[in-house]
Amino acid sequence: MNPFRMLTLLLLLASTSAPANDGSFTFNGFGTLGVSRLGGEDPGRSYGIQGQVNDRWRGDELSRLGGQFSYQLRDHLVATAQVTAAADQDSWGLDLDWLYLAWETTDRLTLRAGRLRNPVYMYSETLNVGVTYPWLRLPDEVYYQLQIANYEGVDLLYSIPLPFGSLTWQVNGGQAHNRDHFIHDDQHDMDYHKVAGINATLATHHWGSFRIAYSEASLNMRLPYMDGTPLEGIADDVKGKFTALGYQYDDGTWLAASEATRIVIEGLTPSFDAFYLMGGRRFGDLGAHLTYAQLDDEFTGRQSSWTWGLSYRLSPAVVLKGEYKRVDNASESQGVYVRSGEEYLEALARKRLLGQPMRTFDGDILAVGIDFLF
Repeated sequence: MNPFRMLTLLLLLASTSAPANDGSFTFNGFGTLGVSRLGGEDPGRSYGIQGQVNDRWRGDELSRLGGQFSYQLRDHLVATAQVTAAADQDSWGLDLDWLYLAWETTDRLTLRAGRLRNPVYMYSETLNVGVTYPWLRLPDEVYYQLQIANYEGVDLLYSIPLPFGSLTWQVNGGQAHNRDHFIHDDQHDMDYHKVAGINATLATHHWGSFRIAYSEASLNMRLPYMDGTPLEGIADDVKGKFTALGYQYDDGTWLAASEATRIVIEGLTPSFDAFYLMGGRRFGDLGAHLTYAQLDDEFTGRQSSWTWGLSYRLSPAVVLKGEYKRVDNASESQGVYVRSGEEYLEALARKRLLGQPMRTFDGDILAVGIDFLF
């Protein structure tokens, strides 16, 4: 059965059987108002998951407004939806991030079904809620790799209390059809079949949180400009595997975070290894952090970056942030910079026929903005 039809049926059954006084509604709003700009590269060159950072000050990469709605249908059964208004390339629209039922079967075990966040990263659950992390822009080298933000399916959360903290296991499975995938300066439909994953988080009282995750899926995407080339069918029914390790620490004064990821896709697509290391300190309402990030392409080279960031907490729910990021690429790496499909094929032909190395890109990214809750 289609997950949304299943969810609708469950909602109808639960709502008709629940006593009227069981219902309780909660709403939490969040958003970001920010602008960013790329300097030091050719005019018109763009950067980022959807190429929304270029040589003009733009707000569509960072700015968003969202809300999370929860309704308790009956004891231990809650329906949750999250909607975000954000830019998709050059147009704005509404995205349904979450729509699921959660059943707390015991104080340790929760089952969920519907549209769920894909739990591959340490910050996946709060991806659009900027106040939950120190950056204004999450480290691109890691967070640009997987563009599937959610899927339709089920998951299981099981928490085990420990003398020094808690251990939480999550197992998930499902599918995601017709998801937008940005590559070579254009948007394409990607199908993710047989999405499956498992992750574990060890949260300690004094030493921070440790996380390990694994996810895989069968991928299907057609790239028309590859037709008739040796790369035709490069993303046709191939299997992708993603592994991640993470660490997070925050004692109110000192903070640190790190993630290391590896993505492997069958066929001609290169494997990628990436990581970042962040350390920071708070001085009352003022915060400062420094991040080093790296992305290695199996076939070409490396992107590396340094990010310096400052933040100021205007209130418990509002944080002003500013960042400077220096990005360098080496050994023909494109990194997170954007090439069109035609530009990529032309550069590849020049390399193979004339021996000309593919050019690299370097630049500086400035970003300022406000993260808020309401």
